[in-house]
Amino acid sequence: MSTDQSTPLAAGKDSAPPPGHKRGWGGWIAGAALAAFALFFIANCRVALDPRVANPNVHGRPRPVKFIFGLDYIDFLDAATVVALIVLLVVFIRGWRRHPGSPVMLMFLCTTLIVWQDPIMNWSPFAVYNPDLIHWPESWPLVSLSPSVEPFVVFGYVMFYFGPYFPAIWILRKLQAKYGPTSFVSRHPLVSLGLLALAIGFVFDAWLEIQLVHTGMYIYSQVIPWGSIFTGTTFQFPLIWESFSVCFVMVPAAILCYRDDTGKSVAEKLTAKAKILPSRPVLGTFLVMFAIMNVSYFAYGGWFWVIKVSHAATSAACPWPYPEAKVYDPQGFYEKAGAQGPYSVGIWSTWASGEPNGRPHVQAPPPGQGACEPARTNG
Repeated sequence: MSTDQSTPLAAGKDSAPPPGHKRGWGGWIAGAALAAFALFFIANCRVALDPRVANPNVHGRPRPVKFIFGLDYIDFLDAATVVALIVLLVVFIRGWRRHPGSPVMLMFLCTTLIVWQDPIMNWSPFAVYNPDLIHWPESWPLVSLSPSVEPFVVFGYVMFYFGPYFPAIWILRKLQAKYGPTSFVSRHPLVSLGLLALAIGFVFDAWLEIQLVHTGMYIYSQVIPWGSIFTGTTFQFPLIWESFSVCFVMVPAAILCYRDDTGKSVAEKLTAKAKILPSRPVLGTFLVMFAIMNVSYFAYGGWFWVIKVSHAATSAACPWPYPEAKVYDPQGFYEKAGAQGPYSVGIWSTWASGEPNGRPHVQAPPPGQGACEPARTNG
């Protein structure tokens, strides 16, 4: 029996509520929580900069570099995020009502909720967001870990981290149907799905992030010169390092949702084997997924943390594109390249950044020799 034959039957059997079934209070509670969270964000969001981040020597928000086509994309990015979140919410509600407890819907939720880690994952790879984006107050403890601001747009990350699963599983089903049960893709479906998600995720991430960096949404302020592209410019991108490591999240997200011939997903089988909340299998599956996805996301951050503390990310993004904010320079590479201060070291700036004694004192280059000098930027 092929998987694509058994899955719809199992899904339909497990998902359809019995006649006369009444939905509980869970949906109302979730809706109220979502509404409360949205109101909380609206009441606290801002575009103004906290003194910890703001450059007091700059008025307004000048841009020393032009973004793609010379346009300002911030309003578009904020508006597109609102539209995308509304669409995602509708998709999730309809999907959950049709298939309550579906592993795909649970993973949809998990890859949304892991954004609580996003400030850490901005700090680790030197990801500096445009201060013009609508963001949380920079003074909040977790939020303050971000090198600049923690923006609203991250709530749409489910499309990014879970998106590759859908073309990957479609391709896998086609290959299984074409080559039969004795083929490699049928005998090793998890390996095959993981490799497909890795390939698709790498290409998808590279294409998407290169575009977003060129719109000015964010920059990678420091990267390893080898394996990166556009190095030394505002638009530098750690191609191998970033596009490979995001698959630490994409690949397990895909594998956990794979259903075999029994109609059970990998996540459901792990939950049953571990005997986690056997009387509440959907909740148990969610907790297993959420734990694995958080560990996977921490692995992504750990990968870049090793790069950070090794001081291998020596290429600074010049010119610094956000003069209204202090230059994020915890290791002194911007000052060494001639960038004009003031400088910001951010949170976790000592041992966590490979600088146990704090930001080092470096010698600025002679006039006219610094890659980040204002004169060169404007000249």
